[in-house]
Amino acid sequence: MTGPGLIDCHCHVIDPARFAYQTDTRYRPVGQEIAPLDHLLRIMDQHDVSHALIVGTNSGYGVDSRPVLDALARGEGRFRGVAVVENDISTAELARLKAAGMVGIAFNTAYHGTEYYAQSQDLLRRLADLGMFLQVQYRDEQLLDLLPLIQSSDVALVVDHCGRPAPSLGLEQAGFQALLALGRAGRASVKLSGFSQFSADRYPYADTQPYIEALLAAFTPDRCVWGSDWPFLRAPERIDYGPLIAFIRSLLVEDAVFKTVMSTTPARLFGFAV
Repeated sequence: MTGPGLIDCHCHVIDPARFAYQTDTRYRPVGQEIAPLDHLLRIMDQHDVSHALIVGTNSGYGVDSRPVLDALARGEGRFRGVAVVENDISTAELARLKAAGMVGIAFNTAYHGTEYYAQSQDLLRRLADLGMFLQVQYRDEQLLDLLPLIQSSDVALVVDHCGRPAPSLGLEQAGFQALLALGRAGRASVKLSGFSQFSADRYPYADTQPYIEALLAAFTPDRCVWGSDWPFLRAPERIDYGPLIAFIRSLLVEDAVFKTVMSTTPARLFGFAV
């Protein structure tokens, strides 16, 4: 690999041989979902991916950040991290995570529901004070329940997986329109990722393309990034890394736009030196 490559803004490290799953986890990744750091590094090198944002998983690990922290320590600057934390985490602990390379924390209402985060105003304030961002994964109309919390804070916001709209409801569905409004207001950034998590089609996910185009228009390439979602937890069918890059390349046909979404914007948002 020569020069700056692509940046994968959503992937995971899952390594139960080195970091045992939490005993109370609701889902234990198995088989091809096992994703040690060495495997991730090989995939990145094969596809000219120079850097990656590693996201902690509720599956297997929950608030146990050891796999991500280990990757950050071993990554020689190639990685930044997003942690799953308790809602009442202290400022000192957040600062410790930031010093180790964590740049944000994740809310997953698709997993926990929206009520789980209803009283998180103090957490968002601490994130904003530390210059960390809030990453939110939700589905369908859950954003509407989160908006009062988000709008009462000035924390930087990153939305996962295109907002996981329901293609059967069309572009006018209320949750997706609320997401586009956040984009037009410059209030958030969005990950063009997780297509299999909301598409009703098989690869190349034809029903997602109008949503991706609408997000690019509302957020502009300066607030859009790409993520693979490797190793594709609970995937409905086999997914391979290379075809995902080919898919996003087919949508970002202009070289300048492709470079902005795949390298320039994530480097700026997440602090990668490329």
